[in-house]
Amino acid sequence: MNSAPHDPSAIPVGIVGLGLMGCSITTCLLLAGHPVVAVAPIPPDLDTAWPRVHKHLEKSHQEGLTAQRPAHYRERLLITDDYAQLAPCQLVIECTLEQIDIKRAVYAKIEAAVSREAVITSNTSAIPISLLQRETQHPARFLGLHWAEPSHTTRFLEIICGDQSDLARGEWLYDLSHRWGKEPTLVRKDIRGFIGNRLMYAMYREAFYLVENGYATVEDVDRACRNNAGYWMTLVGVFRWMDLTGVPAYHTVMKDLWPTLSNQTEVPHLIDDLVKAGGRGVANAHGFHDYTPEEARLWQETFEEFAYEIRRLALKYPADVVKRKLASDGTD
Repeated sequence: MNSAPHDPSAIPVGIVGLGLMGCSITTCLLLAGHPVVAVAPIPPDLDTAWPRVHKHLEKSHQEGLTAQRPAHYRERLLITDDYAQLAPCQLVIECTLEQIDIKRAVYAKIEAAVSREAVITSNTSAIPISLLQRETQHPARFLGLHWAEPSHTTRFLEIICGDQSDLARGEWLYDLSHRWGKEPTLVRKDIRGFIGNRLMYAMYREAFYLVENGYATVEDVDRACRNNAGYWMTLVGVFRWMDLTGVPAYHTVMKDLWPTLSNQTEVPHLIDDLVKAGGRGVANAHGFHDYTPEEARLWQETFEEFAYEIRRLALKYPADVVKRKLASDGTD
């Protein structure tokens, strides 16, 4: 906690868990200048982690996110299965499976390796931080860091305080994460799903309701999302959108619409049946949409291309874009 947040090169960071998201988080931290110790709890990840990170770094170079080639970052990355290598890390990010027993075992190994002052975080998106920090010896230094995939291109990051978290550590992470290219949210009071997921899963629930009850097809719902919310959400959030388009109109619609929205608490049959049948989406060409293997591969590649292109557009419109324009007008 003594190193200044403005100098990532002086803040070694540990990543535990090197799956899809662990590797993109590793990429983000390397691009920001951190030395990274990446621990693979699953042995096969020792072999697959660097190829994944290398691919992200090479693409980032091609897209102009960095002037450096992957070899430059490889010198500051240690991939290991030895938790003791985490000893110098001032921040550790756990990215393991969403099972408390697995996380409990991982936290014990992390705490045995790092100093009392190191901040430990979880990338969980489903388990409340207040529950997870009970599995640690020093819960005050434990917080949530909820990323979005791909972590090295998106602006999204939630920093979540549990019931016993030290708010000062949350504010330290908030300051530091601006160096990661994020526009972070500091969630000062823990709630299941945090902010982003609660908003998104409310939309998912209504999407399932519309499809399962015959109001629209999967394709119809996706099309509506792309061409409505998808059109404006990169620039503004829901409250700014209502400001821009007239608050009273939303008040009028809410009175009649909200009582008709789905409030079901069970997992929808549409996703339950898909998962039980082995569907994983484009990962195995079996999802809500029909894919040939080639289509699934191209959708994944297209999503990766889109992530870089939408990033370029989004960076032209940061959260303080209007304040910047006002400041610029004032200096003319």
